[in-house]
Amino acid sequence: MAYIVKAYTPGKINLAPQSTVEEVLQNVAIIVSTPKFSVPLERGLGLAQRFIDKPIPAAQSILISEVLDAVEEYEPRAQVENVTFELGNQPGVLIPVLEVSIIDDDNG
Repeated sequence: MAYIVKAYTPGKINLAPQSTVEEVLQNVAIIVSTPKFSVPLERGLGLAQRFIDKPIPAAQSILISEVLDAVEEYEPRAQVENVTFELGNQPGVLIPVLEVSIIDDDNG
């Protein structure tokens, strides 16, 4: 089953998720919403921000690559099936929207 995860959606972090699915989706959302080098004890977590100040088509390609690499490294229970984009409220703002499958959702 595929789930939709949107980056930069504000919400409370649930420190005690009720299911594996909820935990994995929350982790994916945090990974794709975090700039790399911004987490003190895990500097590699997040996206490298190489897409900033690039033309939209180039930024989309770079962002897809960064999303796939980051999710694969930091949340192995998630498989990214598709990445699309929504435009933000300001010109040039891209918001990644991921279609994610849970690799082992027997506990969910």
